[in-house]
Amino acid sequence: MNRNTIIGLVLIFAIFIGWSYLMQPSEEELEEQKQEQPAREKQRRAKDSIALVSRLEQQAAAEKEQAPNEQEVPALADTSGRYQQKVHKYGSFANAGEGSDRFITVENDVMKLVFLNRGGRIYSVELKNYKTFDSVPLILFNADSAHFGYHFLSKNIPLSTNDLYFKAEMADGSEITGNRIVLSENDSVQIRLRLYADGNSGNIDREKYLEQAYTIYGDKYMLDYDLNILGLGADMKSTRGDGLLELYWETYLRKQEKTQDRLSGTTIYYRANDKEVDYLSESDEDEKNFTDKLEWVSMKQRFFSSSLIINDDFFDNPKLAHTMHQDPANERYLKTMMATLDVPIYGTMNSSTNMRFYFGPNDYNILRKYKIDLERQIPLGWSFFLMQWINRFVVIPVFAWLGSYGWNYGIVILVLTIMLKIVLFPIAYRTYRSTAKMRVLKPEVDEIAKKYPKKEDAMKKQQATMALYKQVGVNPMAGCVPMLLQFPILIALFRFFPASIELRQKSFLWADDLSSYDSIASLPFEIPFYGDHVSLFTLLMTVSTIIYTYMNNQMMSSSQQMPGMKTMMYLMPIMFLGWFNNYASGLSYYYMLANIFTFGQMFIIRQTINEEKIYKKLQENKKKPKKRSGFQKRLEEAAKRQQQKQKRR
Repeated sequence: MNRNTIIGLVLIFAIFIGWSYLMQPSEEELEEQKQEQPAREKQRRAKDSIALVSRLEQQAAAEKEQAPNEQEVPALADTSGRYQQKVHKYGSFANAGEGSDRFITVENDVMKLVFLNRGGRIYSVELKNYKTFDSVPLILFNADSAHFGYHFLSKNIPLSTNDLYFKAEMADGSEITGNRIVLSENDSVQIRLRLYADGNSGNIDREKYLEQAYTIYGDKYMLDYDLNILGLGADMKSTRGDGLLELYWETYLRKQEKTQDRLSGTTIYYRANDKEVDYLSESDEDEKNFTDKLEWVSMKQRFFSSSLIINDDFFDNPKLAHTMHQDPANERYLKTMMATLDVPIYGTMNSSTNMRFYFGPNDYNILRKYKIDLERQIPLGWSFFLMQWINRFVVIPVFAWLGSYGWNYGIVILVLTIMLKIVLFPIAYRTYRSTAKMRVLKPEVDEIAKKYPKKEDAMKKQQATMALYKQVGVNPMAGCVPMLLQFPILIALFRFFPASIELRQKSFLWADDLSSYDSIASLPFEIPFYGDHVSLFTLLMTVSTIIYTYMNNQMMSSSQQMPGMKTMMYLMPIMFLGWFNNYASGLSYYYMLANIFTFGQMFIIRQTINEEKIYKKLQENKKKPKKRSGFQKRLEEAAKRQQQKQKRR
């Protein structure tokens, strides 16, 4: 910086100071300004107010002319720019991004539904006719255990309906004034929860909305659920592709029963577009992505389920999963169920998708009325046609008929057991008679065994034994066929009793719940494979089974049993003791009754069968000419071939 530059800057600074000093007002002028300032400020504010009102009136008139259906609340009142901040966060649904929670309760004869305007969803479901194992209201889910919402894009901003506030209206469009609606048996009501988009002026546009409409009936567990979209166009876009709206459903199942055994079936069930019903693993965590489309999805536990059904269409790109939460926030937490589904909407200008919800018990007679295979969630042995036929067409109708008399269900099981034993008596009689024939022939069979004591003579011993049976006209398999006929019934009832909701919380004698174990003593420790309690019905069933095994072995010819079979027959009841200790006490009670009545049948049959006459009849059969059956011919030929092989060796 040279000398001339420095002189210039000093002169400029001196001029600036001199000008400021000369232009400074005098003390008289300052006092005059101080007196005039309030009047000028008042005049300025009045002019600004007049200008603002005029501007707002002009804007409102223009908006009314351009969009007569919009709500007459000027967005320009948001002079701070807060509305634009909401647009950046919520896209075309800025006005719906803020609000206050409102709960609407709809109560019918069987359940209590609570709706929440935030998300336009069902907030909680309570089944009025049921309680939990510890006698508190049975709630399928509530806000802390369920998430149900649609994901979409608005102005390329990802949104979820769960974060937006819907307006609650009646079917006629009128506002819902109260917070509680009670329906009687023949009544119905429709609750409409609408998510309005914003118009061009920033006000809500009542001609553009996403609507969730729920129709509740006075005495039903099923409710209609319609997803309606009108006029949204570019305001809402799919995150997956055109014509599909992503639905995310997550539920924390709550523990409703005292115990959850392996027959509980707590998992996700679904029916695909090929009409086949399937489910995820019941015991382990599982996840599945589908190429097939689905008709319905159900979050199912032992006695209750929450199901979403689509009418006349399919859910696309389904993904289902269930898992165990690592750190459950609720002491009633059981399992986490998740489903991601694409709902077809066929455009966002004007679309309607009809669906249904089922919240209720897994009662066969209720579920089958809907004719969409919801009843296949009840484990009745669907994989084996004979087993499910026995349950569907015999056991369930008879059980319901006996229960209609109002008897205690312990008595119902008793009568059912008697009826089944009467029906099966001819089979039991034939089985016992075949056993009696084998028993009277036992001395002769033992003589054959003494004649061929060596192992290499086993084939000769078998041929001689079969020749004896042929001579006397005895079929050694005759006793097995009746037992095989009884086996499907045995297994069918094994599936029926743990799945029967009729037994839930029904007491009998010392059992307070026939659908759960009947503990008479708690152990201070847990025994592997057994548990930490003693179930008396299971213990009595085990004892009766051991007695039956002993009696059966006494009647059977020991020579006809396979090596080690006798020991195995005694081990099986001991294994049952561990398996059944945590199962439904009604099942153990039935098996105990079945054993007791079998003892009675055996006594009666034994009194009516004269084994001496049977023996004489068999000896007479030896004298009659015999015609070899095809089976006997094949058996003898096989024996000859075996002998020839042994000779070559």
